[in-house]
Amino acid sequence: MTSIKTPSTERPTPPDSTPGAALHSGTSDLRALVLNNLRQSGIYVALVVIVALFAVLTDGVLLSPGNITNIVLQYSYILVLAIGMVILIIGGHIDLSVGSVVALTGAVSAVLVIQQGHPWWIGVVAALVVGVAVGAWHGFWVAYAGIPAFIVTLAGMLLFRGLTLRVLDNISLSPFPSEYQQVAAGFLNGLLGGQGFDAFTLLIGAIAVAGYAVSGFRTRVARIRYQQPVESFPLFVARVVLVGAVLMYFAWQLAHARGLPIVLIILAVLVLVYGLLTRRTVFGRQVYAIGGNLSAAALSGVKVRTVNFWMFVNMGFLAAVAGVIYSSRSNGAQPAAGNMFELDAIAAAFIGGAAVTGGVGTVVGAMVGGLIMAVMSNGMQLMGIDQSTQSVVKGLVLLVAVAFDVYNKRRAGTAR
Repeated sequence: MTSIKTPSTERPTPPDSTPGAALHSGTSDLRALVLNNLRQSGIYVALVVIVALFAVLTDGVLLSPGNITNIVLQYSYILVLAIGMVILIIGGHIDLSVGSVVALTGAVSAVLVIQQGHPWWIGVVAALVVGVAVGAWHGFWVAYAGIPAFIVTLAGMLLFRGLTLRVLDNISLSPFPSEYQQVAAGFLNGLLGGQGFDAFTLLIGAIAVAGYAVSGFRTRVARIRYQQPVESFPLFVARVVLVGAVLMYFAWQLAHARGLPIVLIILAVLVLVYGLLTRRTVFGRQVYAIGGNLSAAALSGVKVRTVNFWMFVNMGFLAAVAGVIYSSRSNGAQPAAGNMFELDAIAAAFIGGAAVTGGVGTVVGAMVGGLIMAVMSNGMQLMGIDQSTQSVVKGLVLLVAVAFDVYNKRRAGTAR
């Protein structure tokens, strides 16, 4: 006897409509958001923790108005180098010669201004021209001759250090005129008055906070438009408020010291320009494409040689800017200037989230990485820790940052 199966009247529930599936979907989105931003978010947390730690260990001296100003003045040239270095690392390259280029450009400026008596701005222009020429030299060998950047810039490190010795004739030159010294040691204050503080510095701080909030909101709207995971709106507001509070505290401390450093204005302009260059221009997208997948970038029509060439020209230009700032800060040019600067710039880029394999990194991340190094160095100096121990700590921090990047990549590959 054949049994007849009657169709069930119970309709199956679509998987996506079940509460469990919805919860799983939301959890997946949150997990994706966390994983995508873990590295960048982590460095902000690390910066806050390191600042808090050294503030306690130095009995608050680290956060005093005078010391915050000193941090800006002492490490500004490393942050300038980090901007160019992170762009190179994103593109899959590296530059080991920037310390020697800093020394060479400062030496050229010193010879023209101090020895030959030319106006201070002639020295600045000459330094920038030399930096661009050095970048073009490196770019030619890397982009058109096909020699790896590691070898080209290693040779450049030796070549341009030797040229520095020849230009200076193995002696130091000083002092620069007062106008040249203002590049790294000048301040803008008293423009808007203020009782015991500089109101102009606070105004600039408020503008920076407003710009950060508007930029963050526009980025959030764009992500939502393209259906990308974003943090909840209350969390977004909390982040903006927290960053705004930190920026205003920083501005408040500067306002109670000597006002707004000119070198900080130079650095802020560079960060804004290169932030836009990397995120909003065709050139920036091509740099990421080359670093992420060179073959795919070439097949998609990217002029790889041209982009590589201009990346090194840009690095030479920024090394020259750092050379002017450093020579202005030290009020002279020395044969050993810029020693080990390349390692500090590379460390700032990697600690700030750049990937060893290229294709990943941001200008802002490099700035945060540089600030982490600056705060650690300054804090250990205030504590009287010897230079050898400082080098050990910096090396360990760099190793941990790179290991964290490798761990994240392996975990992402396992998840797939």
